[in-house]
Amino acid sequence: MTVTKCCVGFEEATKHDFSRNLVELFYQGVAFNTTGTIYKPKSGSSVEYSGSPTEKAILSWAVQDLGMDIDIMKQNYTVLQVETFNSDKKRSGVSIKNNNSEKNIIYVHWKGAAEMVLALCSSYYELTGEIKTMSDEKRSQFENIIQGMAASSLRCIAFAYKQIEDDNSISKKNLKNEEDLTLLGIVGMKDPCRPGARKAIQSCRAAGVDIKMITGDNIFTAKAIAAECGILESNNQAALPGEVIEGVEFRNYTDDERAEKVDTIRVMARSSPLDKLLMVRCLKQKGHVVAVTGDGTNDAPALKEADVGLSMGIQGTEVAKESSDIVILDDDFSSVATVLLWGRCVYNNIQKFIQFQLTVNVAALVINFIAAVSAGNVPLTTVQLLWVNLIMDTLGALALATERPTKELMHNPPVGRIEPLITNIMWRNILTQALYQISVLLVLQFKGRSMLGVDEKTKNTIIFNTFVMCQVFNEFNSRSLEKKNVFKGVLGNRLFVGIIAVTVVLQAVMVELLKKFADTVRLSFAEWGVCVAIAAVTWPIGWLVKFVPVGKKPVFSYLKLLRCGSKT
Repeated sequence: MTVTKCCVGFEEATKHDFSRNLVELFYQGVAFNTTGTIYKPKSGSSVEYSGSPTEKAILSWAVQDLGMDIDIMKQNYTVLQVETFNSDKKRSGVSIKNNNSEKNIIYVHWKGAAEMVLALCSSYYELTGEIKTMSDEKRSQFENIIQGMAASSLRCIAFAYKQIEDDNSISKKNLKNEEDLTLLGIVGMKDPCRPGARKAIQSCRAAGVDIKMITGDNIFTAKAIAAECGILESNNQAALPGEVIEGVEFRNYTDDERAEKVDTIRVMARSSPLDKLLMVRCLKQKGHVVAVTGDGTNDAPALKEADVGLSMGIQGTEVAKESSDIVILDDDFSSVATVLLWGRCVYNNIQKFIQFQLTVNVAALVINFIAAVSAGNVPLTTVQLLWVNLIMDTLGALALATERPTKELMHNPPVGRIEPLITNIMWRNILTQALYQISVLLVLQFKGRSMLGVDEKTKNTIIFNTFVMCQVFNEFNSRSLEKKNVFKGVLGNRLFVGIIAVTVVLQAVMVELLKKFADTVRLSFAEWGVCVAIAAVTWPIGWLVKFVPVGKKPVFSYLKLLRCGSKT
């Protein structure tokens, strides 16, 4: 953020235009009415500034453009009283006294939101150093200047002051008297949107995430910045009714009015920390999942209240960081889109693994149950089931959990707060694959000896091997819950390919070498071919089943309706 414009009187001023008296008053207002600091290294390197972006911009402007020397100012003046920035008043104040002057004069300086400081002024300085009375007409001209600067997405800060005779009876109250100030000037600061901010907001919008800007700036600056970064349509800063409001308006709504209008609001200007907290609570009450970004101490309540709090790692205060869930180290809004993308990727990978694991468990359970009930023995032994769970729970989870995010994830609608983890699409995929595996393996269980011309032990080994190979092939199907082409990008995930290869090798070792341990026999190449051929059918089945449409209403919601119906 940098100061790009300064208006004194009704003229734009440069450092050569200021009168000596006026520049000294600016020095006072900048040097002492600030929470920032200036550090001048002894080595002669460049001056360093600390504080909020606004404070650093003003200090930098005063030092570099006006030639202020902070060390001299501290020697010449003594600070008597300080009033820190107030989010309701939108200004801060300080009273100081000149150590080298014999006159008992106290200088009271105010700095803050331009239109609010202007309302307290009864006179103003011109560039020549002459003081003029503030008439209604002149005040209206200043308001137009402020609106013009704000419409150019400049943050407007006004400086004003007054002189008070030093009297012990009023010295302790000199900051209470905020009327009849003299306007020194108005500075406009530009905080350009980062290059990736507009694109990140568009990505969030495409992902179904509604972006709202809550700021302390005046409504004209807020609208200009919102249009610049894409929150409002850039060619229509007028916006639609209800899209841009001020904090006091939102604060004065009733609960019902707030709930009705909160979804329409895109920009809230001149807001307080309470307004931000009210909006978070209102959105949560309507069932939205709310994320909040913030960097100041005042943002802490909203960061805590939100489902996800994101603080800034560079400009953020320690209080804001402690109150947040995620710290954005580069202070870039595009990182929010990255957080969203990776969050969806993790959620999607969990769903993939659950689908894969449920298919394994359902098929194994049904096969062994039916075989045990009908024939009195089970085709899959305890050791074999443990082996399947071992390689599928560990290697399978690792393969599916390491899938990297894809751009398609940012085109999916967001998942609701109470939506089930296992979707209708997942149930369709699980039941189809499990039904195929159960059918084939039961056929092998009851007809395998006659069909393949093998003994009982070889038949059971073929069932075990086919079952494992089905899971290996189905692991490819689980790479995508909806997309028909499950092989897209598979070679880019070397870990996935490596895990598949390791699983096949370990299965071959289990069947061919660990015969006594696994209760298996060696299989011929033809028998291995049968196992692989049966398992490979899971691919076309997985492709065909994705043409079957499914409803959006969760399956188990119908069970609730049936239960309610039976009670009535």
